[in-house]
Amino acid sequence: MSVLTTAPGATPADEEPPDTGERHRLTAVTGLAALSLDAMASVAYGPEAIVLVLAAAGAHGLGFTLPVTLAIAALLAVLVASYRQVIAAFPDGGGSYAVARTHLGRRTSLVAAGSLVLDYVLNVAVAVTAGVAALTSAFPALYDDRLWLCLVVLALITAVNLRGIVESAKAFIVPTVVFVGSILVLIAVGLFRSEPVSTATAAGHASALADNATTVGALLLLKAFASGCAALTGVEAIANAVPSFRVPRARRAQHAEVALGAVLGVMLIGLSVLISRFHLQPVEGVTVLAQLADASLGHNWGFYVIQFATMILLALSANTSFGGLPVLLKLLARDNHLPHVFALKADRQVHRHGVLALAAVSTVLIVFSGGDTNTLVPLFAIGVFVGFTIAQVGMVRHWRTERGPGWRGKALLNGFGGLLTGVAAVVVTATKFEEGAWLIVIALPLLVVAFEAVHRAYARIGERLGLGRIPEHPHRDRSVVIVPVSSLSRLTSEALTAAASLGDEVRAVTVCHPDPEDRSALHALERSWAEWDPGVPLVRLSSDRRALGRPIAAYVRDVMASEPAARVTVLIPETEPERLWQRLLQNQRGAVVAHAVRKETDAVICRLRFRLS
Repeated sequence: MSVLTTAPGATPADEEPPDTGERHRLTAVTGLAALSLDAMASVAYGPEAIVLVLAAAGAHGLGFTLPVTLAIAALLAVLVASYRQVIAAFPDGGGSYAVARTHLGRRTSLVAAGSLVLDYVLNVAVAVTAGVAALTSAFPALYDDRLWLCLVVLALITAVNLRGIVESAKAFIVPTVVFVGSILVLIAVGLFRSEPVSTATAAGHASALADNATTVGALLLLKAFASGCAALTGVEAIANAVPSFRVPRARRAQHAEVALGAVLGVMLIGLSVLISRFHLQPVEGVTVLAQLADASLGHNWGFYVIQFATMILLALSANTSFGGLPVLLKLLARDNHLPHVFALKADRQVHRHGVLALAAVSTVLIVFSGGDTNTLVPLFAIGVFVGFTIAQVGMVRHWRTERGPGWRGKALLNGFGGLLTGVAAVVVTATKFEEGAWLIVIALPLLVVAFEAVHRAYARIGERLGLGRIPEHPHRDRSVVIVPVSSLSRLTSEALTAAASLGDEVRAVTVCHPDPEDRSALHALERSWAEWDPGVPLVRLSSDRRALGRPIAAYVRDVMASEPAARVTVLIPETEPERLWQRLLQNQRGAVVAHAVRKETDAVICRLRFRLS
């Protein structure tokens, strides 16, 4: 006789290893694809934002493009280093919210959370509309349908994310690689050219360069710096979504954060070098990136590859929000600042309610803007700078508290980064206030007030439920079960059987109205009841009005008043059809009775569903 044994750590052949959900989480590579699209795509408008501001000072102003970009790249390095530390210190995710909650207090953490929520939602709307705008630029005939195109793109991204963040990462790896690869090729080829190989794209378009050059002052450079910092949106997303990574989560997230900073920094600096090398001037109707592709690669298939890759990545960069916001909402729900439904997780590690809520609010924004990117851009990126600043200040407090090796240098680095992002936040808000940024100034405090209101509501609920305290021992009370009936059937028998199993006393009630037809039906029911004789009294409830729920609720109140020591339960029998569409055939009386009893009494409500299959 042979004996089968299982090696240590192995699983018997007829048993599957437990699914810990790790296969539905991100690696460093898939995390980069799922959570960095926003930052990657920002190279399409970050350098352009710098150039457009400096163009006010003429050709001389454009000479400062590279220095401003280098300052932004330095800030990027500070942010990446800081968020690496945030990931290590707060592996449960949440980014600036988690930092502020621990070191700066609850109210400040809610400001950070509110700013991130606004930024994530606006990122989806801006990304989708910008991607569709690139499409309609290539195919002008689609311009009038841009709103529907935006909604279709949003629906597709939402559907992919409902299947899990790993599925979205796999779907977006190829577009990300194509985009990054094409930008790096553009930079590499451009560095070997002394002059543009083609200017066909900008030909015939009016120059956006100021005719009367102004002095390049500190304010103009600050404005250019703040505008170019739009390229840093999305840097915090990986720190917010650390729980979405595979074990070891913090290490994988840190690797993804560093890779994002390196790739983004190379692309930003490389494009700015080419802008200076080719003496590029902004023109109306053509993006700076399109001019650079034309100048480096020529007006050929390479040019169109970059344009289409940019278009696709801009639209898909909304996925950064779908990866980061649901995790942030989960943390807010866990801390009782949002409904607890946002903390629930479906199969494939999906926070389904967070994904759907983000899609719904983004849909409203897209419809409100009519699919126009320019309507949304003034609102964009303010929130993320607020979050950056709070995170940096919180990390300074973190280092002062921990006082580990080299803490002074780390605190100094975070303090310098907080100063830069704080200045950027103030400058962006001030310069874009009249263009729509005032909405963010109003929306952010309202969002914080809403978080506080939800928290107070949960506190009151917890106090009444005695959460955190040991309750009294359970005991048995006398119970009365009330069963609404309207006719005799198998459903009635099942309901009375269930009621007899639940309570000490069972009473059937039926509502009678003054109409002759109703009285005739009541007499027929009473005769049938007497003939059936189930051992349960049938109580007649008279009502002058054509109401069903209120008479039953009034009777329940009377029973509770006459027998205060008894537990009263209302058992409502309902049929459950075999086909979903057959539910439309039901009269919904059970729902009417349940609503009235719940609204007007404290009785327990049981809804007995009798399957017809």
